[in-house]
Amino acid sequence: MNEAAVPDGYPRGVKLGVDVGTVRVGVAVCDRDGILATPLRTLDRNAKKNTDVRILAALAEELHAVEIFVGLPRTMKGEEHASARMATDYAQLLATALRDLGSEVPVRLVDERLSTVTAHRNLHEAGMSSRNHRKVVDQVAAAGILQHAIDMQKARGTEIGSRVYAETAPGPTGNGASAGPDVHTQSAENGRLQ
Repeated sequence: MNEAAVPDGYPRGVKLGVDVGTVRVGVAVCDRDGILATPLRTLDRNAKKNTDVRILAALAEELHAVEIFVGLPRTMKGEEHASARMATDYAQLLATALRDLGSEVPVRLVDERLSTVTAHRNLHEAGMSSRNHRKVVDQVAAAGILQHAIDMQKARGTEIGSRVYAETAPGPTGNGASAGPDVHTQSAENGRLQ
């Protein structure tokens, strides 16, 4: 069961942060009041069967998440390349998996420039050897993504990022051909991702 939004428009309840990589996916969670994001777990990425996507969707349901923020890696110039496409595709797979579970939990893409770099630096400063970073860096990066998202959301009192919707089923188009899957997003802040 999802929590109702509080009067100022900031949805109250558990939220998840996701850092998507080619090998691992980091997951973080925040408390119901959106005060502190903490690392939760690392999933092995399975791009062929997408078992990690289904595990994440089930986890969101189990925790009664009200929102999921997926990091969108951009260059320092704000450009999007292959890693951003991968994150966008992952967010759409997640939105579809949630829909298939009967869930309406929103999935939002949020800017995550330097989240992994910051996570490595924080782990190093905490005294963890570089060799051991690999085990937790994705979770720590996800926590950074989530903390930034909830802080921005509370400061603005509104939604941030770009909402990603479930894949649409192929169907007839004006010329009788089938329309393939399409990524549907809706941006907050006049089309800018925050």
